[in-house]
Amino acid sequence: MSTTLKKRSLSGNVGVVVFLIGLVCICVSFGTPAWLVSDYRIPGAQLDKLGLWTHCFRSLANPIEANPRRYFVGCRWVYDPFTAGYSDIRGFLLPPFMVATQTFFTLAFLLSIVSFGLVLLYALCSDPEQRHYILLIQIISYLLLVAGISGCLAVIIFACLGNTDHWMPGHVNNFFGWSFGLGVVGSVVLLIASTLFFVETNIQRKKREYLKESQTRFQLESQA
Repeated sequence: MSTTLKKRSLSGNVGVVVFLIGLVCICVSFGTPAWLVSDYRIPGAQLDKLGLWTHCFRSLANPIEANPRRYFVGCRWVYDPFTAGYSDIRGFLLPPFMVATQTFFTLAFLLSIVSFGLVLLYALCSDPEQRHYILLIQIISYLLLVAGISGCLAVIIFACLGNTDHWMPGHVNNFFGWSFGLGVVGSVVLLIASTLFFVETNIQRKKREYLKESQTRFQLESQA
């Protein structure tokens, strides 16, 4: 019975692999500036590409000036304190929907990092016979569920509002980039990993209940 209990089920092993795939996608998407990309074949395009935290412009006229005298070129962190005039257009760079996207995806990123530590504990250090083993898997399941939902909310918000004609110039020639695609994949994969860990929780709970029933039955038969 003890040998049976020590074996992790297929859902647990697959859940670890699926989670690692989702973690890589979320981390790369979080830090790369290719959520929205301009078609490089279009001459005179003002936007090059942008991410959650970095904007790259070919030649963006100051959007708050009627007769712009300043143009922004190259890649900059959205909170860059050194470029003259960049802080003045932060309201343009970060409209409410972009702040919401950053918030939800940051939550997904942070919960994924926390889950990574717990998954390592689950895969390398814990044992099914330990008292809090099932609780550990449950915590991982819920963290990944919240992370996946947050990531999905972020990409949905950005998909609906990130390429409208009220924000970045030349929206007709802009398209969602590979960073955004990884964000979508990572968010969905986290939900799949969460489901697998929920299944693993149920399996381990049933194994433990079966073991207790078997031990009780054995004790009664021995006393008889």
